[in-house]
This record gives sequence, C-alpha cells and structure tokens, in this order.
Amino acid sequence: MDFEAKARAVIGMEAESLREMASRIGSGFGEAVRLIQASLEARGKVVIVGVGKSGNVGHKIAATLNSTGATSVVLNSQNALHGDLGLLSDGDIILALSYSGETDELLGLLPFLRSFDVKVIALCGKADSSLSRSADVSLDTSVAREACPMNLAPTSSSTAMMVMGDALAMVLLESRGFSENDFARYHPGGSLGRALLLKVGDVMRREEKMPTVHVSARVVDAVAEMNRSRAGACLILDEGGMLTGIFTHGDFARGYEKDAGLGTLPVADLMTRNPISLTENSLAVEAVKKVGEKCIDDIVVVNAEGKPVGLIDAQDLARLKLV
Repeated sequence: MDFEAKARAVIGMEAESLREMASRIGSGFGEAVRLIQASLEARGKVVIVGVGKSGNVGHKIAATLNSTGATSVVLNSQNALHGDLGLLSDGDIILALSYSGETDELLGLLPFLRSFDVKVIALCGKADSSLSRSADVSLDTSVAREACPMNLAPTSSSTAMMVMGDALAMVLLESRGFSENDFARYHPGGSLGRALLLKVGDVMRREEKMPTVHVSARVVDAVAEMNRSRAGACLILDEGGMLTGIFTHGDFARGYEKDAGLGTLPVADLMTRNPISLTENSLAVEAVKKVGEKCIDDIVVVNAEGKPVGLIDAQDLARLKLV
C-alpha cells in the first residue's frame, strides 16, 4: 500500500467537499450571522448542542467563538433533561449540530429548547431532515461522501461542520469589529496576547544595556561596546546624542570577510543609516512584525525628538515568548 498516496487522497477528498460546500453558501448564512450578532448584542449567548462526533465538533466551535469574544457554551443533550437547561436563557441562540438531522437525543431536546424564547440554527447535512425543517436557519454541511474508504466514519462530514463553524465565527468577528486588542484580552497567556498587551518600553534595553558610541569611533570600539552590553548591535550617535546609524554583529561579520583588519576603520563607514525605529509607546507586536518583515534582529527605540532611548533585540522578544 502506498501510504503517502492514500493520505493525499483523503486530504484531497475532504478539500473537495469544502470547495463544494463553499459554492452552496447562500443568504441563510448571512441570516445566521445576524441572528447570532443580535443575540450577543442583547447579552445573550450561543448554546451549542450535538451528539457523538457532532458534539466533539461543537466543543471546538464553542472554543473558537469564545476566543473571539462570542460567549458560547456546550449543552450536553442528556444532562439537559436533568437540570442543565438552567444555563439557557431567553434571547440565546441554539446552534444544533447533526449531520443526519435525525439524531433522537437532539430531536427529543428541541421541544424543551423551544420553550425558551430562542432561535435555532442548524448545521446539518440533510436539507429535508427533521432538524433542518424545524430550525429557523439551516446551514448545509452535506458532503458527497466520507473520506473513509467504507464511506462510514465521519470524516469529510465532521470537517465540513467544523469549517462551517469557523466561517460563522470569523464572519461574526469581522461584523462585530473584533480587533487585535480584543483578541489579546482573551489570550493573555499566548505570545500574541503578550505582544499586543506589552509596549515597546516594557521590553526594550535601556541605559547601560543600550550600547552606544560616537560617530567618530572605530569599528573595534563599537564591537567592544556590544560585547560589554551583551547586545547584537551598537547605536552610533552624533555630538548632540542624536542617532546617525546602527552597527550590528552582522555588519561586522560581512565586513570581516572582505577585510580582516576592519577594526581600525571608522564605524561610520560600515554602519546602516536611518535604521528601523519605534517609540516607547508602540505596541510590542509592532516590533515583532518589523523583525519578521524586515528580517532584522535589532530595532532602535526613539523619543518624540528622535533621540534614542532604547534598543530591542530579537533575542529579547524570543526570551519573553513574543515570537
């Protein structure tokens, strides 16, 4: 058996199912987003119900919605009949997941859910099913076949349902104007959250840890200053303490390949003029982006007058788990 070919076939089959599902997206999707948004704006929440694999998918959808500021909970169909309906409130939105649309436990729960003033959005693979017909909005997650060679194990169908949940969450995110700063509030323990919450002034090297030399200094002086400060770059200043350039270990290595005696040369001959800079009040995420976009290891931090007050080293960003 060609295992690699089999794997590509499974992935290809599921990818094709997603393309077909995307082509069927209609006005019902927009209505579903509007219903969810209206509920959230009225301080409601998304209550997700599903059984078996659909229930597992429901947990992932709930996690995605919660992480993007859309309050969501998963309601166990069995426990709901024994007290857990207490988490449901008028104005909530029910997200009901069932590929067949005929899951007994879910259909048996619907009348009790409807005793509340709620709207039901179905993620279902059968348009003519009991669930689809009873829902306020039904989103089509049907697939031509499962990726399972026996066409039995939920594979393409569960993937389609999960991706439809992702589509709802991401479109809802944009519709509600959810920003990077909002995302950071819900992910304070992650690298992006830290980068979005911290400012450049919180992570930069200051004073004695900020290597500097006068513009008239030699390369060897700049290298000595970098070694003293354990930094990968040295800031080059003029008589007034204003920034004229930056000299890095990379500059030294490249220059040394051409001239082993470059230590006695003026550092101004090898420095980079007009280096990338940020202010203390810039978000740390801006430093992360510039390091990646510009392929650099060091960023100068300047004040309102353009005078250097700090240095950000990519190693510091890594140590703080910002990258």
